[in-house]
Amino acid sequence: MSTPAARMAGSDEAVLAESLSSPERFGELYSRYFAEVYRYLAGRLGADAADDLAAETFLAAFRRRGTFDPDLGAVRPWLYGIATNLVARHRRAESRRYAALARIGADPAADSEEEQIAERLTAWQVRRSLAGALARLPEGDRDVLLLIAIGGLSYAEVAFALSVPEGTVGSRLNRARRKLAAAFGGTNPAAVSQATAPASPWRS
Repeated sequence: MSTPAARMAGSDEAVLAESLSSPERFGELYSRYFAEVYRYLAGRLGADAADDLAAETFLAAFRRRGTFDPDLGAVRPWLYGIATNLVARHRRAESRRYAALARIGADPAADSEEEQIAERLTAWQVRRSLAGALARLPEGDRDVLLLIAIGGLSYAEVAFALSVPEGTVGSRLNRARRKLAAAFGGTNPAAVSQATAPASPWRS
């Protein structure tokens, strides 16, 4: 039995269902979500890896579209779940990326104004510290944190994307936030909540 959203013309779920008999319809979902899925992957693995993995995400979604059940969740978090599973194959690359970001220093030479230099130094210090803290998070906690911080998913959407209970999402997020806060002397730079999804400060 389909949800009301699935029966609504033009909805993600309706488009996906229609793509079973008209494969070209899947292109609408690609147009709607490729850019944000790419941004999520680039924030985790860098632009080069994101080029391939974003395309792979939609190829996998196209191949699996017949298994999607609209009664379990929506198309958008389903796509993020596929993307996150692909990230899991590149854990070492992700860890190396954050470690590299944590080592990068600021280059204020291009700025002539002292105030701009100070602001840039502060931003780079935050980015370096955040990257180091992210690299030390357990994989499951990092997945939850970044799906919310970069993807802007709700707790329920993250639970669907990762196939875990919603309570697990909450506990992983709380644990990740505590560790980030500890790394920043008690202040959480991500300020992650269900209501707000800040832009990734570590994104290139």
